[in-house]
Amino acid sequence: MERRVLPQARGTARPSLPGRKLALGASIAFSLVAAAPLNAQAAAPAACAALQEKYPDWKGKTLVNAINPHTPGYETIDPKDPSKYIGFDIDLGEAIGECLGFKLTYKAVTFAALLTTLAAGQADIVISDIYATKERAKAADFITYSKVFDGVLVAKGNPRGINGINLSLCGAAAAENTGYVEVPLIQALIPECKKAGKPEPTIQLYDNNANCIQAILAGRADTYINDVNTVDSAVKAYPDKLEKAVAVTIPYSVGIAVPKNKPKFRDAVLAALIEVQKAGTHMELLKKHGLDVNNFMEPEILTAD
Repeated sequence: MERRVLPQARGTARPSLPGRKLALGASIAFSLVAAAPLNAQAAAPAACAALQEKYPDWKGKTLVNAINPHTPGYETIDPKDPSKYIGFDIDLGEAIGECLGFKLTYKAVTFAALLTTLAAGQADIVISDIYATKERAKAADFITYSKVFDGVLVAKGNPRGINGINLSLCGAAAAENTGYVEVPLIQALIPECKKAGKPEPTIQLYDNNANCIQAILAGRADTYINDVNTVDSAVKAYPDKLEKAVAVTIPYSVGIAVPKNKPKFRDAVLAALIEVQKAGTHMELLKKHGLDVNNFMEPEILTAD
């Protein structure tokens, strides 16, 4: 579920969307196991065997995926077994690893710390609904794999009449995740609101989606703008208290982040993702986790160059 312009990384980081910006943040240094993914097996066994031969450096290895496990549908702690993570990104990463012959463990961190954790060598890859942007590509290379649609979450009845990332936000309090691309998009409205003679929007920064949603429920914030699937999940959880005012298109893609100094690994992940998509696993996982199949996109590489 990105957008933005702040230094560093959702997305795209959910970005951030478009997943989201890179800022320093404290990490929660514990690792859990992923729940068994939808078996991607035959992401063409022959094709994957060929990739393992072409890219042997990672076969039989265990790599670390840095995640921010607070995005339902994408990556969360399994409520039935807190020793596991579940979600689309978890399953997709497992499918890519299966194709290339490696396994994944997980390092949970704040969203703002995803790319810093990768850059510090504390993780090998980031598959965590982070929006791929040119700004974030200064810190990591990206393999994009999902289109981005944001939802505008508001209190039931939409008392402030918010209808997008526009002047309807003037005077509103927006709860957002630190480092998300939505932050600069809202900040860009400040001069426009002033020019229109309206009060400027304010932004409350939080470390995860749950806290942003709680800010609206508690009456501290008027809106939360994030990946549309996250917003829809919040409305489903609190149908009498929340609603989606509108869905908006954001000009970013969700991507997998890898270290900039490992182009061979980047190319290997891209090749494996292509095979996973050919096998139909990507689309199956979107359906399995209740995500919009229109998010599907063929992978591309995004770098700062």
